[in-house]
Amino acid sequence: MKKLYVTPETIESRSRDFLREYSGLQPARPPGFDFLRSALLVLDMQRVFMDPSSHAYIPSAPAVIPRIRALAEAYEIRNRPAIFTRHVNTPEDAGRMADWWRNRIAPDNPLSALIPEFHRPSDRVILKSRYDAFFRTPLEEMLRGGGVDQVVICGVMTHLCCETTARSAFMRGFDVFFTVDGTATYTEAFHRASLLNLAHGFAVLTLSETILEAARGDEG
Repeated sequence: MKKLYVTPETIESRSRDFLREYSGLQPARPPGFDFLRSALLVLDMQRVFMDPSSHAYIPSAPAVIPRIRALAEAYEIRNRPAIFTRHVNTPEDAGRMADWWRNRIAPDNPLSALIPEFHRPSDRVILKSRYDAFFRTPLEEMLRGGGVDQVVICGVMTHLCCETTARSAFMRGFDVFFTVDGTATYTEAFHRASLLNLAHGFAVLTLSETILEAARGDEG
C-alpha cells in the first residue's frame, strides 16, 4: 500500500507539477496571503510516522522535513505562531478511529514523540486525539487569541489529519493555505486526492517557498 512518490531530489518539480495540475480549481476570489495574519500548523511530525522501522512509516515524509523546518524557523524568527500537534490516543478518546486502526499511538509510546527537528523548547505543542486538530483542543482559542485568521498547513498525513484539519479550519472561518510540498502521505494517489478535493472548495494550494517569500517581504 505504501509507495515512495517524492524524494528530496524530486519534491520541488513534482510539487510544481501537482500545483499546476490543480490550479484551475482554485477560488474565484482567492484570499491574499498575509504573513502577519497567519499561523503555521505542523501536524503529527512524530517518530511513529518518520522512523523506517515503524509500522506507520511514510516513505515520502523525509522529503518534506527540511521544508517544514524552514517554515517553522521563519515563523519563529518573526515571532508569529507556529503550532505543532502530537497525535496520541487512549482507549477512551480514540472514538471511531479505534475501528479503523490496529495500533493505537499511546502517550507513553516512545514512537509518539515528535522528531528532534520539531521538538524544541520554544515550540508550542498541543495533543490531539482525532484527525481534526481543532477537536477538543485549544487550537482555535490559541489562533483567535493571536489575531490569526489565516493558517498554513503542513505535516502528515495529507489525506487524513492534514485534510481534515484544513476542512475544519475553513468551516471555522480561517483562510487555509495548504502546502503541496509540506505535506506527505502513504501514496501519490492519496496525496493527489486531497489536493484535488481541497482545491475545489476549501484551501489555496501553495508551495513552502511562496510562504517564505511572503515572510521575507514582510521584513520590509
